[in-house]
Amino acid sequence: MATTRPPRTPHHTTTAYLFLLISHNTAALTLTPLVIASGLLTLLWIGLPFIILTALTLRTIANAQRTTLTHLLHKPLPPPYRPLPPTGIIPRVRIILTDPATWRDLLWLTTSPLLITLALIPTLLLAHATYQTLYALLLWHTHPLYDTFTATTQTQALTALIPATLLTITATLLTPHTTHAYTHLSQLILAPSEKARLTARVAHLATSRADTIDTQAAEIRRIERDLHDGAQARLVALGMHLAMTEQIIETDPTTARTMLTEARETTRHALTELRDLVRGIHPPVLLERGLDGAVQALALTHPLPITVTTHLPGRPADPVESATYFAIAELLTNTAKHSGATHARIHINHGRQRLITTVTDNGHGGAHPTPESGLNGIARRLDAFDGTMNITSPPGGPTIITLEIPCALSSPKTSPSSATAS
Repeated sequence: MATTRPPRTPHHTTTAYLFLLISHNTAALTLTPLVIASGLLTLLWIGLPFIILTALTLRTIANAQRTTLTHLLHKPLPPPYRPLPPTGIIPRVRIILTDPATWRDLLWLTTSPLLITLALIPTLLLAHATYQTLYALLLWHTHPLYDTFTATTQTQALTALIPATLLTITATLLTPHTTHAYTHLSQLILAPSEKARLTARVAHLATSRADTIDTQAAEIRRIERDLHDGAQARLVALGMHLAMTEQIIETDPTTARTMLTEARETTRHALTELRDLVRGIHPPVLLERGLDGAVQALALTHPLPITVTTHLPGRPADPVESATYFAIAELLTNTAKHSGATHARIHINHGRQRLITTVTDNGHGGAHPTPESGLNGIARRLDAFDGTMNITSPPGGPTIITLEIPCALSSPKTSPSSATAS
């Protein structure tokens, strides 16, 4: 099976992230006096509020470093902290002091000088190389080099270009290694421990399981309601019509024929409602044509022009297909109702054992999930599969929503497919 390497960060972006990481370390170092003062004042019990303030501030800076490392290394680095009680100084201090993540933050704080030095080694070498180059070309006749070497001629001064060149080469060769050491040492310190990761995983599974049970219960209630108010009511009326027709078929055949016609119409409506109900549970087109064909069929019936591109060398499991299909349907409904878009695009592919779906529209943006919104419902639906939803929707658009669900594929196909629906 083919594997997909993490995307490589451009050099200029890496440099920007690196300076951002260094700024986090520098900001953390400014907290050192407050950390020491909080520890000393705790002995007098008046430092407890300062512990909370210091810990929360340090956590904010450390979380900023985790976020930057996530973008740079393309590996998630979630906050590992235990939840704090909403009130009470002593309970909050107790949780903070017993949380291993607090001590990891303090370890990161104490190693910040080492991390900064490690990251700045190539920059310092380049600074010396630049100074020596300027001396060789411009400054040799005004003052000595490092107060140790004085050139009397331009030729003597140009000899400073030799160490400048060596320093530049050394800095260039060292940069990827020092960057790797800096980022991975920071990741090693700030990443949650295996126990914290397992605890967070268990809590996440418990929450997602409860959400899944609630969602399933609501779905069952919806099906029961639709059956009771729709097909069941029509079938009851059909039975009554047939009973009345049986009583008058010999005495009033004309009226009986009219009632049979109404019964046939009632049967047709009941079948239509049953088909709609089944389609809402698991669309037949999804079973017959797979996710790519079902989404293309969905796009063809949408009021907006929808471009659909898929790259699936196989089929996901049925529950994953169904969840993705209904999530896309909900997103397209939101696009038509709220975005003001004139066009949307759906792209589905599979990589790194994840089904990735991107829905983009050219609307006015500003989309964000609320407790009762369809976006929140989609997030809960994906959560049952350990999936995620990422929303990028700045004011003015465009809106880009990415759905990711861990899954494997089966039934390989010979080629990807793509289509445009309008």
